[in-house]
Amino acid sequence: MQNKVSIIGAGNVGSALAFLLAQKELAKIVLIDIDKDMAIGKTLDIYQACSALGIDCKIYGSNAYEDVSNSAVVVITAGFPRKAGMDRAELLAKNASIIKDIVKNIVKYAPNSIILMVTNPLDVMTYYAFKLSGFDRTKVLGEAGMLDTSRFATFISQKLNFSIQNINSLIFGTHNDKMFTINRYINIGGFPISLFMKTKEIKKLIERTKKGGEEIIKLLKTSSASYAPAASCFRMIEAILKDKKYICCSSIYLDGEYGIKDVCIGLPVKLGKNGVEEIIKLPLTAKEKKYLLDAASNCKELIKQLPF
Repeated sequence: MQNKVSIIGAGNVGSALAFLLAQKELAKIVLIDIDKDMAIGKTLDIYQACSALGIDCKIYGSNAYEDVSNSAVVVITAGFPRKAGMDRAELLAKNASIIKDIVKNIVKYAPNSIILMVTNPLDVMTYYAFKLSGFDRTKVLGEAGMLDTSRFATFISQKLNFSIQNINSLIFGTHNDKMFTINRYINIGGFPISLFMKTKEIKKLIERTKKGGEEIIKLLKTSSASYAPAASCFRMIEAILKDKKYICCSSIYLDGEYGIKDVCIGLPVKLGKNGVEEIIKLPLTAKEKKYLLDAASNCKELIKQLPF
């Protein structure tokens, strides 16, 4: 294994992602956490699990940022988690200080890496990491579009009783109530979703998707989603390391696309070994463009609160 993936934050998402990567023997994995014992304990547990499964993995726990050196991808999951009744934007001030220190160390020790952001509020933190790092915008991306798309596809699959493999959907915008979908870009086994569902039914599912994280928090009570965010990250990392040219939705810095500049929001992109290799440009109606502009405006208001 020549690839190296470093994960900052050994909590539920970080450790779940490390286990997924280890199972696929996709890369050497470094799990970094301020709590060194937790990082080492999680990696030892994963090592032993892989042994039980007959998998050869290379995984190490640490609290030293120099251990991220030579990483192809650095995933940031560290930060305060969202609690029941809390909006993702409420985490901005607390998590911004954490992200600032992390990005400084990524630049110092892994200047050629691709940064994948998971910490909330995700689009704002992706923007912050991009600005602080000075990296090319193709090297700094957020996973929320992939996560929200996965949630939406799950709800469609449950509603229609079709295999998840038959469902192709995309979620645009920001990782909050400004996310939206475009019905004509949703298909089931190649057939338009309009053959199977009415518009009002699709709207109900997108509304549930907007509250997808909150729904899980309310059920778990003491924690938030971890497996789905980790799996979403895994798919994106796999696309990068294997140079798959995979199309998914990701939060990415815009520099004039759709008339939007200086903000990160979720759009369909092509992922490969160089990170975001293309932002897929789609024809939008006036109404659809307004949704996108509203999402960008919402994110820009939050960006004003960042401590540069």
